Amino acid sequence: MFQRIIDGISASTGTAMRLTSLALAAAIALFVTTSFLCAAAFIFVLQAYGPVQACLAGAGIFLLLTLMAAASHYVYKKEAEKRAARAARAAAQSALADPMLIATGLQLVRAIGIKRLLPILAVGGLALGLMASRAGAPTDGSAEPAE
Repeated sequence: MFQRIIDGISASTGTAMRLTSLALAAAIALFVTTSFLCAAAFIFVLQAYGPVQACLAGAGIFLLLTLMAAASHYVYKKEAEKRAARAARAAAQSALADPMLIATGLQLVRAIGIKRLLPILAVGGLALGLMASRAGAPTDGSAEPAE
């Protein structure tokens, strides 16, 4: 069971590192390309209309680029949160269906006894219910903090 968790963490870390290095290389190439395109557009508008219009055109281009980047980041973040929630649900379901976990639980019941184990299970079930209800609560910060 722990090996599966460790394998999942190492796989996600390796994927994140590869994606980060790829994104960094793409960002550098995009920066250089954008710099040359902006310089060419600035010189073209400067020669045709003057310095004030050239500066306003450059500001408009960068505003559009910023808005597009922010929108794509927002969409990617929401999709990643949905994927993470689906993966967490699948991992919890597969952990409960693990035969080793069931065998360990049966051995624990046999060793401790059902009468001693019932209060422990009741408290654990209550804690699990509280955790599940908190996981479904909105985390956007709209709730007022308690004072």
